[in-house]
Amino acid sequence: MASCLRILSLLTLLMLVLEPIRVLGSSRGRRHFGLISYGDNGAGMCASTVAVHGYKCQEFEVKTDDGYILSVQRIPEGRAGGGGQIRQPVLLQHGVLVDGATWLLNPPEQSLGTILADNGFDVWISNIRGTRYSRRHVALDSNDSEYWNWSWDELIVHDLPAVIDFIFKQTGQKIHYVGHSMGTLIALASFSEGRQIDKVKSAALLSPIAYLSHMTTALGEVAARAFVGEITTIFGLAEFNPKGGPVNKLLKFLCAQPGVDCYDLMTALTGKNCCLNSSTVEIFLNEEPQSTSTKNLVHLAQTVRDGILSKYDYGSNKNMAHYGEAKPPMYNLGNIPRDLPLFLSYGGEDALSDGKDVETLLDYLKFHDVGKLHVQYIKNYAHADFIMGITAKDLVYNQIISFFRNT
Repeated sequence: MASCLRILSLLTLLMLVLEPIRVLGSSRGRRHFGLISYGDNGAGMCASTVAVHGYKCQEFEVKTDDGYILSVQRIPEGRAGGGGQIRQPVLLQHGVLVDGATWLLNPPEQSLGTILADNGFDVWISNIRGTRYSRRHVALDSNDSEYWNWSWDELIVHDLPAVIDFIFKQTGQKIHYVGHSMGTLIALASFSEGRQIDKVKSAALLSPIAYLSHMTTALGEVAARAFVGEITTIFGLAEFNPKGGPVNKLLKFLCAQPGVDCYDLMTALTGKNCCLNSSTVEIFLNEEPQSTSTKNLVHLAQTVRDGILSKYDYGSNKNMAHYGEAKPPMYNLGNIPRDLPLFLSYGGEDALSDGKDVETLLDYLKFHDVGKLHVQYIKNYAHADFIMGITAKDLVYNQIISFFRNT
């Protein structure tokens, strides 16, 4: 059983695109929305991940308009201080099956969250619904199947607006946005519908995913086919908990498929990550993975299957009831405002954010205003290198800082 859990943890680490505690106490330290404080046990990401390195950190709760209670952290200044000066807010948005701690897994001098704070930015870290610090709801319990009735469509409509609105009200400034993997997907889709554009100053998208039809991972392809097939009915899962017994069975099923080699999951799923520190990987395995909804993974799998970017496909009959048409509406990324500054960084070894799919995305952005679209290609980078690579500061993060300062 222990070996299966470790395999699943590795699977999640490498499947950041389809990207040790289950949940905080239901009421401890939580009485109202906004700035909160936790009990003396130090629960919360600030105490466990940020403050231990000498940074100031604040915990907030943000309620979505459909009742989910999200945990948001703020690093208002660098380790050396500097309070009192106006700092530009930056929102960091993680991918699926992980949470905001992924921005802080390396030492402070190598982690994007603390690097940004040390370089004069007001850093905010989001945790989407269902992850360990964001499992509460005003009416539903996380053990209820209805709690998990959502996909990344709902993250676009509810979670992202709630967090961005909250930061905007707290700071009175437009934000810079950084997303990785699914964090790029929800941003791109949101921008295409004109959501939050008036509150976003620029966006940096790492390992951008919008189109997934050229994934070069056999296990990922098999998983995608399984999720859009009958496998979710067989297992009957509303919550996809990577540490649960049913998911162990699912992994064994997937790994038994022809052409799938689960021996080297790191390479098999994300490509050959060049620059991960083994100690950081160990920290990840101890802290992650996080739950998501099975419906969310099905939606991502539909994107792989169909080769297009659209809302959740309920099937023709249910689509008529839900959308008023037989097919789900598409997200047209060509509608992203052409004057919105964008920074895209992708890797030549990334088996999930494949170069051909990134080219499809860039084709939708081909009419972007001159000087507003910045594209970086790193030949030897794969999916996890962008958030945990020991060379990411020099290769990627310094470029993001320069991009932000010039927009």
